[in-house]
Amino acid sequence: MAGDTRGGPEKRSDRTKAEILRAARELLAAHGYDRTTIRAVAAEAGIDPSMVMRYFVNKAQLFDAALDIDLRLPDLSAVPLDELPALIVRLFLDRWESNPTGDALLVLLRSAVTNDHAAAQMHQVFAEQVAPTLATALGHDLAQRRAGLVAAQLLGLGLTRYLLRLPAVAGLSREEIEHSLTPAIRATLELA
Repeated sequence: MAGDTRGGPEKRSDRTKAEILRAARELLAAHGYDRTTIRAVAAEAGIDPSMVMRYFVNKAQLFDAALDIDLRLPDLSAVPLDELPALIVRLFLDRWESNPTGDALLVLLRSAVTNDHAAAQMHQVFAEQVAPTLATALGHDLAQRRAGLVAAQLLGLGLTRYLLRLPAVAGLSREEIEHSLTPAIRATLELA
């Protein structure tokens, strides 16, 4: 129908918001939280900085929206305990290797090292997603005691393979990583 504007402004605002988030993710991946500015995000998105502020209010809220992380962890309650460590390693390798340069988890990891806001968001991701997922497979008490150590191993892998790109780790195949890291995860979970 001619002159019908239903959805027009809303769709345009959705596109603008999506473009801001895309620009923010790219800049955060390249420069981290501290060196990414609202002006730089606006320039990358091709809009005025006031538009970024209109949608996200401040840098912290833009960061939170751009790095809203869902690890998409499956229900592990039916996974046999002896298969759990290898599955955990595969899940995280799948996550990082699907798009290692643009993965929000790696961007968050890079930023969390130097920024308290990013570190708090990383804590939240693991407290709200990893620990409860492990609890379905291991029980609450064991998961509470071991989730942090499992996170340390997985984040260490992410840091050395995808951010620092240490040749000794970056050069390993997925199979080599799974073969080497699975026993460590198993020992950490006290399943050996």
